[in-house]
Amino acid sequence: MTRKLLAISDLHLAKAENLAALREVGDHASDWLILAGDIAERTEVLDEALRVLGERFAQLIWVPGNHDLWTLPSESPASKGEAKYQRLVEICRRRGVLTPEDPYPLWDGEGGPCVIAPLFLLYDYSYRPDDVSRADVLAWSLEEGIVCTDEHLLHPDPHPTRDAWCHARVASTAERLDKLGTLPTVLINHWPLRQDLAVLPRVPRFTPWCGTRLTDDWHLRYRAKAVVFGHLHIRGTRSRDGVRFEEVSFGYPGQWDPELGIDGYFQNILPGDDSIEDY
Repeated sequence: MTRKLLAISDLHLAKAENLAALREVGDHASDWLILAGDIAERTEVLDEALRVLGERFAQLIWVPGNHDLWTLPSESPASKGEAKYQRLVEICRRRGVLTPEDPYPLWDGEGGPCVIAPLFLLYDYSYRPDDVSRADVLAWSLEEGIVCTDEHLLHPDPHPTRDAWCHARVASTAERLDKLGTLPTVLINHWPLRQDLAVLPRVPRFTPWCGTRLTDDWHLRYRAKAVVFGHLHIRGTRSRDGVRFEEVSFGYPGQWDPELGIDGYFQNILPGDDSIEDY
């Protein structure tokens, strides 16, 4: 049996239907699973999800999404920003789940050898039109009634802004990736790594919360075989410069078919079909 590297994101387990579907996931004992963020807002739900999935996969790899990083009103005010993120990393490590803070694992199955690189990069509001300044970007979004809940619940502490936290993560991550050598990679981040992939027909002015232009060339710079992301809730495979970009969102009830369950939405990353053309 071929060992697979699978991926999914945006399980949003605060929804009862999604949590019930999680408990019906089948046995994938030889496969690895990428969890590309937005698993659950509550740490106890994340922990339960990792327990369930950890019993059904050989290895889990996790990156945070914005919902995971929220500090809810019921949580301690001390659990903000970096402190919340480190709490999530601790939960993952107790379950044997790899995180952006761990050494990057080597995939030696079919489609390899390949370095799997889970990333946590955030966003810096640069996914906006060139004629809209950073100072004006929130007002630009609000012109169409758009504002992300992150503005109230995703705190950057101890960084002064989310932009600053993003830039610090990009710099430290690039330093790590620069040392990898020549092996190809699978890059994993909750937010898309390219601005031209953050296309949201229904809410076009939500893009400021979708990534940073600083990573637009990372698929080439770091020899990616595939780039895995979520956040947009627009599942699909795209290609840029011959590299597959896999948006692997599961989504809210109504965005997935109950007859397929979660198993029906695991996206095969390796071995994968690299024949798709750029569009």
